[in-house]
Amino acid sequence: MDVPLRVLLIVTGLTGIRSITTVSKVSVKAGDSISIPCLYDSQYVNHVKYLCKGRSWSSCDYAVKTNQRNSKKFSIADNKTQRIFTVTVNDLTDKDTDYWCIVEINNGADVGKDFHLSVTRGTPSLTVDHQDITGFKGDNITINCYYSNPGEMKWCRLGSSCVATRSSGSIDGTRVTINASGPNVFTVTMSGLRTESSGWYQCVKGDLQMPVHVTVTEQATTTTVTDTSNTFTPTPELVNLTSVFAETTPTTAQGEQHSVSFDLKMIIIALSVLTFTVMVALFIWFMLKRHKQTKSASSAMTEAEEEVTYSNVKHTRKTSSQRSTAESDVDVTYSSVVSMRQLNAERVEANDDNVTYSTLTKH
Repeated sequence: MDVPLRVLLIVTGLTGIRSITTVSKVSVKAGDSISIPCLYDSQYVNHVKYLCKGRSWSSCDYAVKTNQRNSKKFSIADNKTQRIFTVTVNDLTDKDTDYWCIVEINNGADVGKDFHLSVTRGTPSLTVDHQDITGFKGDNITINCYYSNPGEMKWCRLGSSCVATRSSGSIDGTRVTINASGPNVFTVTMSGLRTESSGWYQCVKGDLQMPVHVTVTEQATTTTVTDTSNTFTPTPELVNLTSVFAETTPTTAQGEQHSVSFDLKMIIIALSVLTFTVMVALFIWFMLKRHKQTKSASSAMTEAEEEVTYSNVKHTRKTSSQRSTAESDVDVTYSSVVSMRQLNAERVEANDDNVTYSTLTKH
């Protein structure tokens, strides 16, 4: 049983080499993260893919699968259009060294390819500024590959061709130039990017590779309308009204923009003045109304006081010496009636004409 199983693993391993393409050795720094692309054949588009950890395929452990949830340590994503599933290992340690990219085969032996991570505490022997680079269609991008190991320098597309150092070539229709721009660094320039240029590439130096993902997007374009003449001459030919209105001069367009801006400012100023005027008018109306109410109340009080008649009645009994014999038993009562037409200040100024005296005699 052991011999047939080993034979099956060997056959499966050989099949995996032809069916899965990935990097072979990557230098990484402890504590960092690394993403590894795994290219597979079109026949495996709808199959489950997974990352297996271990030196030997027969004894490796599942790390993450496409039909399961990702973890903080491992993640996996399957791009079925490009037929590449990407595995990411986070928080790298000395134990993160040997892995396998594997495609699960129902009712058959799985296929896969292994890769090795060289984890170091210092600077990796081959590295780049960023693993993900974005460029616009038709533009150029530049990638710096830093190295400290010996060997030939190349720029390769995963599963496709390569361009060697100090030369230029083409990869899938995109021009590639490699230059040794400085000590321990070579620069890769991709010119005339196309949508098809998106994908996984590798900086290669000796036996090390560093995968780099390139994304090409459409650049937003702006249309500039220009006019070839400042005059319009009617002709017997049919006139395209759309073209006529489109071919307006920049000066006219700018003048209309300035006019709209000026009109908007005038409207804002007019509304501000109108609002201020209404507020002042309301304030004046409120003050006048309040003053009128106060004056009405004061007039009412004045009229009320004019209708008041004050009367002072004093009862006096004469003494014995003052009485006559005939009037000895007579009591005299004095009464004064005052009609007030004004307030206290006017009452002080009143003269005798406003006072009526009456004398009552008891017989």
